[in-house]
This record gives sequence, C-alpha cells and structure tokens, in this order.
Amino acid sequence: MTKRLQILDASTFAFLDIETTGGNNSRDRITEIGIRFWRSGQVVGEWQTLINPETRISPFIQSLTGISNAMVADAPRFEEIADELESQLGGKVFVAHNARFDYGFIKSEFRRTGRLFTAKVLCTVKLSRTLYPQFRRHNMDALIDRHNLARVQRHRAMGDVSAMLAFFEQALTDHGPQSMNSAVDTLLQRPSIPSHLPTDILHDLPRAPGVYRFYGENDVLLYVGKSTSIAQRVASHFSGDHNTSRGVRMSESLRRVDWTETAGELGALLLELKQIKQMKPLFNRRSRAARNLVSIELTENGAGYLQARLVREIEPHRLGDYFGLFRSKRDAEKALSGIAAKNDLCNKLLGLEPDHQGPCFQRTLGRCKGACDSGEGEGPVKYNLRMQIAFHGLRLKTWPWKGPVGVIERNPQRDRLDILIVYNWMHVATLHDYQELEDLALSSQAVTFDLDSYKLIVKALLTEKQQRPHEVIELDAVGPPDVLMP
Repeated sequence: MTKRLQILDASTFAFLDIETTGGNNSRDRITEIGIRFWRSGQVVGEWQTLINPETRISPFIQSLTGISNAMVADAPRFEEIADELESQLGGKVFVAHNARFDYGFIKSEFRRTGRLFTAKVLCTVKLSRTLYPQFRRHNMDALIDRHNLARVQRHRAMGDVSAMLAFFEQALTDHGPQSMNSAVDTLLQRPSIPSHLPTDILHDLPRAPGVYRFYGENDVLLYVGKSTSIAQRVASHFSGDHNTSRGVRMSESLRRVDWTETAGELGALLLELKQIKQMKPLFNRRSRAARNLVSIELTENGAGYLQARLVREIEPHRLGDYFGLFRSKRDAEKALSGIAAKNDLCNKLLGLEPDHQGPCFQRTLGRCKGACDSGEGEGPVKYNLRMQIAFHGLRLKTWPWKGPVGVIERNPQRDRLDILIVYNWMHVATLHDYQELEDLALSSQAVTFDLDSYKLIVKALLTEKQQRPHEVIELDAVGPPDVLMP
C-alpha cells in the first residue's frame, strides 16, 4: 500500500475549534476549546474546556457564542491548561475550519506562556475546495446545508467540531479512501494557500527577482513586496503561521497575485519602493513617501559663525551642501538636538532656540562654549571647525559622474537584461536593451528625489569599482531629467 493510502490510518487527527473574545489574536483571547480525536475511521477521544480569558467578553460576542462572563469566571486560565493541551495535541494533525484563525490563536496563547507550539495543519475549508471545486461557498453553514449534516450548536466549540468531523466523514464516503488520502496528503505537504486563491498559484510564479503584488476584493491593492525569488517569497507568506492580526486579515482578504520580474535585486528594490509610494497598498507600513523631505544646510551669519537652517527644497546637483535627509521637521530637530548635546554646540546657531538677545539657554548650563555670547566665548574659526566635524557624517554624497549612468543587471537564466537609468541618486527609468539607450530622452522624465532610493543607490554604487556587483556605463550624451521635489 502506498504512502498516500496510509495517511488516514497512520495519523491521529485532532479536530479542534475555539471560541474567542474577538478576531485579533494579539489582543483577544480564547474562551473555549473543543477537540475530538479521530483515527482510522473512528473517534478515539475528546477534550474540551472553557477558559477564563482574563478580559471582558463583549455583549456582541456573548450573544454570538452564548458564553458569558459569568460562565468563564471560575474557568482555568490558558496557562493552567497549557501543559495538558500541549500533551493532547502533541504528534497529531491539527484540523480546523479556516485553520489559520484557530492555529494562530493557539500559537499566540502558547507564546504568552513563554513556549512555542507547532503542528501539521489541515484546513477543512481548503479540503472542501479541493474535493468540491464546483461549489463557490465553503463556510461551515454552507457545508451543513450542502451535505445535509446534522444540525449542531453553532459558535460553540464542540458543536462546530461535530459539524467539521461530520463533513470530513461525508467527504470520505463521497470520494473514497484513495482520493481522500491523496487530498489530505497534498494539503499537508504544500504551503497553506489562502482559500480564495487557486491551489496551483505557486506553480505560476517565477523563481526570479522581482516585485509581487497582493490584491483583495474589487482589486484593492493590499501589499507590495520584493524578492530575489518571487515564488519562494510568496510561498513564505503562505507557509507562515500568520500569528499577527495583520497577517490574518491580509490572508483572508487576498484574492489575486501578480508580479513583475526584474533582472536583479537592485531593480526589484527600486521598483518595490516606487510602487509602494505611488500605489499606497493597504498593508505596507514601511517606505511610504514622505510629503516633504527635510535637510540641514550650514551657512555663515554676519559674525562669521556657521549656523544651521532646515531646508525643504533640496537641489540634487549640490547634494554635498546638505547634511542628512529627514522625513519631518521633528526628525531633523531631534538630530540637531543630539548633535548639540554631544558636541557642546550652540542651540541658537542650530535654530533650536528663537533668536534673542544674549546667550542661549545651554550657555547658562555650561553646555555651550559661548559662540552666542557676544564675543565672550568661542571664536568663529574654532567653532566652525567643530561644527564641520560634528556634521561631517551627515553630509550627503555628491554624484560622482558627469551625468546620468546606466546600471546593468543581467539574469542569463531568464535571458533578461535591465538597464537602470540613475542620476543624482534618483532612479529615472528602466530599459531592457541597449537599443533603447539611443532613443532615451531624459528631459521628458520627471523624477522625485527620494530618501529610500538615495540610500539604496548609494549603497549599491559607492563601493570600490572592482568590488561593485553592477556594471555602470556613463551616459554623457544624455541630458538630465526634470527633478520634482516631494
């Protein structure tokens, strides 16, 4: 007998359902657990308990589940049943309807006790989709009606467990042991594909660098990500445990995946940044476009002392005159305060105090050497030297080429060439063959100076030429693009 025909006999399946105080497993808690154990066609045991969630159950949840605050007041807390639950589930296949929800909550509860929990997970929603693809709906009420299953007390743990196990046994009767074994084996071996996606989605994804996009209902963009292997990275989303409410919400909302290949990692990084900033996906928290970048410029005042001023309009052709790039005025002022404190610089000259007669407040505390003290303190030559040393590490990198350059990335396995057109640390365009270079007119391209792209491109290009992972070609004959400020 083959391995596929042995799975239902060789494993014990723990059909589990939980009730909770809400849908967020990082905030809400479990109020009830019910488990029925099944092996080789027979129920071999069950286990159930109410749990004190250590928080109030809302009236809505009480009405939905029938579990009241009074019912759980004297119930054990999760940490008191954790050892027994871990023993009950150990070595068994964890079966649940919409298993991401139940599994995520169980893992979160175990994590609060300081331990990890993992198991092989079988989702009966996905099992229903696999065995009954002709039907559109696979929630528990739909399965009960479709298969004429016995009515149970819905939204109570053992009631839902009874319905889930009844569906499982009905599917075994409808499809026979061989098909059932094959379906269960396949679902246990593959990453846990969200229920609204085709089960073969990973077969279509390229094992190549690029950017992938997750879409929800009405084609709302949920998430943009990048990887050196799109298929591998997307699979990691699906094979994760989705412990965060954000991961669960994104998984439940996911309806479509598409992608754009690139020849290399730098192209993927830059495209990801561009799409996050332009398309504003719902679940991307990082790399949102800053409305107005802020930098620091040093200029001499009438007395010859260098003073700092915040600037919002950065001229890319004179980047070496600026110090630091910040997403807000507050971030820039925080950096100035740190520099002042570390180097005993004057808060008035750094713009951290309003201009007024007399020395700055820090001078009265002995934290300023007196550049603001009407000639009684430090002179401009010494002060300016200390200023330049203090700000040296923040100086922006000047563009080392005469004009735009093409950064070459190749993927011979995919027969792909990308030429990333870059100027003053800005990604202007991406071409795919050398012929396009002849027709390139950057003056028609409008680009925005961007903090994240600046950091990426500086890191990629400012290495020793012999160690640089990219070929760089100068495009002296090509004029610069039009630059827009954020």
